[in-house]
Amino acid sequence: MLQGYGSAKIIWRVSTKAKRCILRISAKEQAILVTLPKEFPYTQALAFVHKQAQWITIRLEKLVQTPHFAIGSHIPIQDKYYTICHALHRKGGAWLENDCLFVSGDPSFLARRVEDFLKQHATKILTQEMHCVAQAVGLRPTRLDIRDTSSRWGSCSSSGRIMLSWRLIMAPFFVRHYLIAHELSHLQHMNHSAQFWKMVDTFTPHRQQAENWLQHFGPILHAAR
Repeated sequence: MLQGYGSAKIIWRVSTKAKRCILRISAKEQAILVTLPKEFPYTQALAFVHKQAQWITIRLEKLVQTPHFAIGSHIPIQDKYYTICHALHRKGGAWLENDCLFVSGDPSFLARRVEDFLKQHATKILTQEMHCVAQAVGLRPTRLDIRDTSSRWGSCSSSGRIMLSWRLIMAPFFVRHYLIAHELSHLQHMNHSAQFWKMVDTFTPHRQQAENWLQHFGPILHAAR
């Protein structure tokens, strides 16, 4: 069920597993998602949303800062901002040159080519950074996959397979370092126990700084397109 909230929409979802109202901002859908327990009174749910008005406003304002893959936009890549520039008559797809991310060809395909470039660049850089951290701590994943997920930044399977979001290439180094250390720690602890967090803190000094950054700016990266 949809309902407007200012310029944003509210998507109401009922879950048999939910025990309380859960509110989050979906960068991908540019909407406020509210999950309700079954048979939860609608008036109480609406009052809950209104009570969180300030929280909602702050996070919706952050979405305005979302990088857009368009000519003239500025996007962060490996701790540096680049301007997206169109090179109509040049070949090569997309490439970094000085302070620009040049994109060739038909401008109607520009956004897709920027995303393709970022995915390829992320695969290269995140693989290198994963290797460096893994070598330093003496742990080796069986495989690294670079994917696009709607909310998660990374994961680690029981088989030792690690996944990282390609969007991390737009995050600062300390965020990438923390998330890599986080997933590598799951190779030893498939949980979030005290021992797990102790290992994370041993692998990286950036935990608190990175978590704060992701809380405030993570939705912006999920919405970038």
